[in-house]
This record gives sequence, structure tokens and C-alpha cells, in this order.
Amino acid sequence: MNTEMINTKNVPKAIGPYCHAMKAGDLLFTSGQIPLNLNGEIVSDDVREQTTQVLENLGAILKEVGLGYENVVKTLIFISDMNDFDVVNEVYGQYFTGKLPARSCVEVSRLPKDVKVEIELVASFK
Repeated sequence: MNTEMINTKNVPKAIGPYCHAMKAGDLLFTSGQIPLNLNGEIVSDDVREQTTQVLENLGAILKEVGLGYENVVKTLIFISDMNDFDVVNEVYGQYFTGKLPARSCVEVSRLPKDVKVEIELVASFK
């Protein structure tokens, strides 16, 4: 299978030894994105603003390879507090409309840099 590493200057640099996304055949797999701005700073302590930044970062990765949210087939959301689910869901729903991807959402004990939300996705080129 042909694979291609994807990085973009339109999102913060990876904070570890990984790429922003990997193209494998007709699929794109993103690394989990956390709410960092281009300067690598956490945008806010507010879960709504964090979720928005995460989805903006994911959108920039999709755009880098000519895709959009309509191409997403699966998302995985990690949140540090399930009490934030409704807010995360509300923001998420502003980005995903029409054909909705499959999705999982799990509460975890801790996320990188102690952020409140991290999201990764799988998108299709077909």
C-alpha cells in the first residue's frame, strides 16, 4: 500500500515524533489534534474555544490534501470530563452537517498539556 506523510504549516508543529496525518491508499488518518494555535499555545481554558480550535486545526489538515469535513468517515473524541460532552457536541455539530461520520467519544484521565479535548479523524479521498 502506498503511504504518504502529511504535514502542514497551517497548524501547530507536532509536539512529538509524529506527523499531522498519514495518507494510506484512499484514506487519510490524522493524528490527534489538541487546542494549540500556530504559536503552539493553548488557546483558552474554555472547552468551547478549545473544541473550536481543535476542529479548525483538523480542517486545515483536511484542506492541505484537498478534502473537507464532508469527506470524514470516522472521528474519535477524547475529553477530560464527560460533563463537557454537550458543549463539545454543540461545537462539533457546527462543523459536521449533512452526511455525518461514525464517531466515538471517551473520557480520559488526562490529555497532553492538560487540555480538555483532543480529536482525531479518518477521511476518504473517494
